[in-house]
Amino acid sequence: MYPEHPGHGATVGAGLSEAQAETEARRIITDAYRPTAYRDDTPVPAHGDTPPVPQPGRPPMSQGATDASVLMLTGGLTTTMVGGTAAVLMYTSQFADPIVCALVFGAPTALVLALARLARRATPAPDVHHHYSGPVHQEQRNTHIRKSIFKRNHFHG
Repeated sequence: MYPEHPGHGATVGAGLSEAQAETEARRIITDAYRPTAYRDDTPVPAHGDTPPVPQPGRPPMSQGATDASVLMLTGGLTTTMVGGTAAVLMYTSQFADPIVCALVFGAPTALVLALARLARRATPAPDVHHHYSGPVHQEQRNTHIRKSIFKRNHFHG
């Protein structure tokens, strides 16, 4: 064995032999990995006479209402940040023109609103599917005439 370590039969620590210390170390390691939680599998009553308790946080809402509220909160936060930035800029510069600040900080908002309106108007081109059971000759012309009431389609069957 090693000269600096006690032999196999020598006592280690608090009067334990090396074999006893090894057994004690195994017991400690085994206890360390033992589960520390207990699962109670007794059935919970389906209902009782206790009234429901409101939970903390947002009240229960539909998905559409939740999306709308998040959108409103985000818009309010964005407005607050833009207004706060403009106020800090005017206060620190001491000569910033409020009209110029309104134009500079309002331009991104106006751009976002214009893009949102454009995106709402934009509709994808419809998929056209034709199913025929015989020989058909079809001629399709797209004309771009403004303020026209009549449209002419040519179809020969």
